[in-house]
Amino acid sequence: RDIFKELIEINATDTPAGNVTTAAEAMAARFRKAGFPEADIKVLGPVANKGNLVVRLRGRGQGKPILFIGHLDVVQALPQDWSMGLDPFKLTEADGYFYGRGTIDIKDGDAILVTDFIRLKQEGWTPSRDLILALTADEEGGQSNGADWLAKNHRELIDAEYCLNTDAGGFESKAGKRFLVGIQTSEKNYVDFHLEVKSSGGHSSRPIRDNAIYHLSAGLTRLANFDFPVELNETTRGYFQRSASLQDPQTAASFRAIAKDPKDANAAKQLSQQSAYFNALLRTTCVATRLEAGHANNALPQTAAANVNCRMLPNDSLQHVQDTLKKVLADDRITVSIVGEAIPAPASPINPVIMKRVEELAARLYGGLPVVPIMDAGASDSKFLRIAGITTYGVPGMFTDVDDDRAHGKDAGHERERLKSLDFYYAFMKSLGE
Repeated sequence: RDIFKELIEINATDTPAGNVTTAAEAMAARFRKAGFPEADIKVLGPVANKGNLVVRLRGRGQGKPILFIGHLDVVQALPQDWSMGLDPFKLTEADGYFYGRGTIDIKDGDAILVTDFIRLKQEGWTPSRDLILALTADEEGGQSNGADWLAKNHRELIDAEYCLNTDAGGFESKAGKRFLVGIQTSEKNYVDFHLEVKSSGGHSSRPIRDNAIYHLSAGLTRLANFDFPVELNETTRGYFQRSASLQDPQTAASFRAIAKDPKDANAAKQLSQQSAYFNALLRTTCVATRLEAGHANNALPQTAAANVNCRMLPNDSLQHVQDTLKKVLADDRITVSIVGEAIPAPASPINPVIMKRVEELAARLYGGLPVVPIMDAGASDSKFLRIAGITTYGVPGMFTDVDDDRAHGKDAGHERERLKSLDFYYAFMKSLGE
């Protein structure tokens, strides 16, 4: 709890007031006090306020290391938006909950990993292989993503057989009841496309349909009515197969049908209409998120532009998505270009050893909940490690209510985390390091 409190009360936002290095140094001090050698504690980063902490618990050298990661940075929180006079950068405990920025995303995971590394060190336990902890900067935004920077500049510090990310996957509960242990083996790839139409403009008193806004809006309407084809992979097929028994009878039947035959149009339609989340698991998705047009209120626009955000399936390609957009927009006047650097990350193969260890712990700690592979629709630092060739799995270790996920929230959506047992990661580390 002391570690958790210290982390919450350090402003690690990507703002002038924020400083990730402060959090990294605070945790480094705890590792020094716990007896970790200075050579095994590194705080480093590309700029002064974006430091990353890397700590190594030495093992017996009987295998390549295992890497554990979490991010120290958090989304900005404005005190005036928080009710009841709460300060988002003070840990408040009330009614069985913790309140504060980062209590869910992801300083709870950071505190658990720090606590367990220190506990294992103080117990004198030596794992079969090295265990590495990396707590990083700028996962939530900013220009200095720590996982990417470490992989590109200090690979030797984090090189591992595989990585476990506390900020991915889903241990899910509902109405206070735990029901699913989800291991992230892949996530959709994020890419933005810039759409633009040019025209000669003209006086608004003489409107013509052949203007930039008309072309762009017509194309975006066609895109809004388009669905990419259903395409399952190892992870999503496993998700639908393993979690069917948790659903109502109609949804369970659709889960089993789509897992058996991804071309089952009726099952795909039922799931897509029932839930945006189910739809996101079935296919690549693209949606317009920003629009810009015109230069004066009394003139026809000479330029109209839009940002289309796509979340690609891990086995989809940038070229395929770009070509599909051009085909669906069906207008040569609309140019389609990729925004920034977009490098898709591959999926991680389902690891039977990790699955078995988690199943054993789920049986012992949670009464035998189903353990299910998950493809996250959002993005995490798992991407950068997978691109770098380090197989990565999302294992949060803490349950979140699917109807009350308060990550990134404000005002009535204070982030909070139930007070509960933190036994999972301690037992998980020991089982993997036997």
